[in-house]
Amino acid sequence: MFNSLKFKHLIRSSQGFTLLEMLVVLVIIGLLAGLVGPRMFSRVDDSKIKTAEVQIKMIKGALHTLRLDIGRFPTAQEGIHLLYSPPSDERLKPLWKGPYLDEKIPLDPWGSPYQYAVPGSEGQPFALYSFGADGQAGGDGISEDIGYVAL
Repeated sequence: MFNSLKFKHLIRSSQGFTLLEMLVVLVIIGLLAGLVGPRMFSRVDDSKIKTAEVQIKMIKGALHTLRLDIGRFPTAQEGIHLLYSPPSDERLKPLWKGPYLDEKIPLDPWGSPYQYAVPGSEGQPFALYSFGADGQAGGDGISEDIGYVAL
């Protein structure tokens, strides 16, 4: 008889959680997500900015190598596509030693193409930049333009 009482007690105690217990757990999970989530999302934004900066430096280096080979930077019409496509000018084709990037030019971390303009600002030979998260010129924070910006 003693064993049967113990067995009945085990059955009653292992029937599951009450609705109130489940709601309390869900509220706690929600509070934790509310505290941790914004911090994690700000890190994602920071990593996208760093990725854009690194990609721009990589493209800038390839542009300088191209200039050493053909004697000039790409024109606005040629754009940065000259890094992986030979020039149409027959005089420059033998000088072009590309492609200067292993793959085609990547999109910025927000899915937009990088901007290239000739000439750049403050006497720079070119401008190479991303519009940032908003995809438009100007902005602040993650929407700020990143790179060697034209004015």
